[in-house]
Amino acid sequence: MRFRMWRASLCVAALAIAVAPAGARAATPTVKAVCASGPVRCFALLRTDIPAVPAAQAAHDGYGPADLRSAYKLQSASLRNGGGQTVAIVDAYDDPTAEADLAVYRSYYGLPPCTTANKCFKKVNQDGEQGNYPAPNPDWELEESLDLDMVSAICPRCHILFVEANSADETAAAGTPATRSDLGAAADTAANLGANAISNSYGSVGPESNFTAWDHYYNHPGVAVTASSGDEDYGVIWPASSGFVTSVGGTSLVKAANARGWSETVWGSLGPGFPADAQGAGSGCSIWEAKPAWQKDAGCSGRTVADVSAVADPDTGVAIYDSGLLGGGWNVVGGTSVSSPIIASVYALAGNAAKVKYGSYPYSHTRSFFDVTQGTNFTPSQACGYLCTAGPGFDGPTGWGTPNGTGGF
Repeated sequence: MRFRMWRASLCVAALAIAVAPAGARAATPTVKAVCASGPVRCFALLRTDIPAVPAAQAAHDGYGPADLRSAYKLQSASLRNGGGQTVAIVDAYDDPTAEADLAVYRSYYGLPPCTTANKCFKKVNQDGEQGNYPAPNPDWELEESLDLDMVSAICPRCHILFVEANSADETAAAGTPATRSDLGAAADTAANLGANAISNSYGSVGPESNFTAWDHYYNHPGVAVTASSGDEDYGVIWPASSGFVTSVGGTSLVKAANARGWSETVWGSLGPGFPADAQGAGSGCSIWEAKPAWQKDAGCSGRTVADVSAVADPDTGVAIYDSGLLGGGWNVVGGTSVSSPIIASVYALAGNAAKVKYGSYPYSHTRSFFDVTQGTNFTPSQACGYLCTAGPGFDGPTGWGTPNGTGGF
């Protein structure tokens, strides 16, 4: 049975609140969808109720590297692994201050430098050239800082390959994609330049269109390719729906008085303060993409989204540093643009990408995940079952769950 629904947009009011400490949840956070236009958008959500902190070494809100490593049991792996691994970040347009902003983030959190000079950081255009970069875009600049900072937080010893696509302006007419995708070409370049993992924090917007003609850009067995499931609640987007990627959903992550020290639920906000196109992690059953052989859930005859997940709720967001026009310093952000580079970096920590074929590996190592069993990204949840509502084992919004160490990757 092909099963898919799309949540109608909500008109919501933006309400300002006082800043909440890391690990606490705000009553009604206000957010801005950073990439607010275009058929293919990034999925960073900026907390607008928390003022930017311009001073590079000043205290600020949001989860830092130690928080994320603690939540996902990555402390020891982050310290010893990743030295021979390269995580690629694929985004659109140029971020001229990317390396300088990355240096601020890493310095503040005591992470080793990752620079062009020490050959840890490499920035190229979509053709693989160090130069001839596309025009800057202030919206995507914040997204790019987010992606680079999350790789640093999870895998500080990894090399970072930053590939800038010429644009995100691809169009789809009558359900048929254009003949070329700049972002897809950048993903190909990342694989050709030797990346072990590639994060793609962007996707299509609105009801699912047929992008299968572009799937080939992400067909790189032996490279762990991740894609964000989107920030629009229940519904499927591309390339998260491609069978060639690990589709990454999103959670709300809070500190807890339990053995783990943290708890997680589905990120499905549906409340005031969130823009109508940015309400929770995407999930569902694709009407275009075939079901991969490694997916066995019976309620969806197509590709089920997502495979795994990590924190994405801006109410429990992460700290990033971006000096651009939109960022202006330290900010708190969320969206599945957070969860995709986190999972790509966990793949790199595992050092197992050569054995990874698309999104299949977590399905044979399900005990190495924190199972997320509560929450939904659609109301009423009875209408879509496990495709929109968490429960024991596999479900749409969180897949098999969130990392419990690197064993699932």
